[in-house]
Amino acid sequence: MVITLGELEERINRQSPYVRGRYTSLEQKKEFLDNLIRFEVLAKEALRRGLDKDADVVRTMKQVMIQKLINQEFDGKITPDSIGDAELRAHYDGNLAEYVKAEEVRASAIVLDSRAQAERVLAEARGEAGKTNKGFRDLVAKYSADDDTKLRGGDLRYFTSDDKELPPEVVKAAFALPQVGEISEVIEAGGKFYVLKQTNRRKGATRSFEDAKPAIRNTLFRDKRSRAQSAFVEGLRSKAKIEIDETSLSKVRIEPPGAGDSPGSPAESSP
Repeated sequence: MVITLGELEERINRQSPYVRGRYTSLEQKKEFLDNLIRFEVLAKEALRRGLDKDADVVRTMKQVMIQKLINQEFDGKITPDSIGDAELRAHYDGNLAEYVKAEEVRASAIVLDSRAQAERVLAEARGEAGKTNKGFRDLVAKYSADDDTKLRGGDLRYFTSDDKELPPEVVKAAFALPQVGEISEVIEAGGKFYVLKQTNRRKGATRSFEDAKPAIRNTLFRDKRSRAQSAFVEGLRSKAKIEIDETSLSKVRIEPPGAGDSPGSPAESSP
């Protein structure tokens, strides 16, 4: 067994800068060489015993080869830098909702059939009974004529100022409330009368294209590389002669989980 100067240098320089810094003196180089000799003599003995043909060893070797194949095939072809600004901008503009968040309000509503009743309920809601969210929900359960929102304690969930599901008068009134916990005047909309309580508010936020570019670049890079890998594998599969005997496949016995099994172990996730 011969370990050349070039091989020793290559092995040391393959380490991280922090690790390489530990092997500057002659004694430290001897230590590294000793570890390398230990590695090689053990590997030679394993070969002598035929362990290179062991199923686990072969599978591990294949996994390493596959990773090197993938790196060789794609590392130089698809890189984050290969994704230009036009592609980044197209993704940003096409997914604007991810980067521009409109202000949202959350409110609860007591829905009533008459203004007179609504005014009476409003007086209760602005008194002790409506001070807490639970108290307001109790008023919803007691008075509200809208079965859908009544089941949710009057909750209208979060909505934006351009919401199309709620009456525009309700949306406008909810946004006009100055702070969380405020209760509106009686709002007439669609023949119904609403008493609203603002229960939360989320400020809008805008992430500019320049701020979002690094994240978009990483996303597009991963997606593009994944698609290229899938196409590469499909091309290899199309050239290979693959036949699946489903009758035999159906007879494969799967052992039930045992006490010694560890979730997510390599044996479970690798073919």
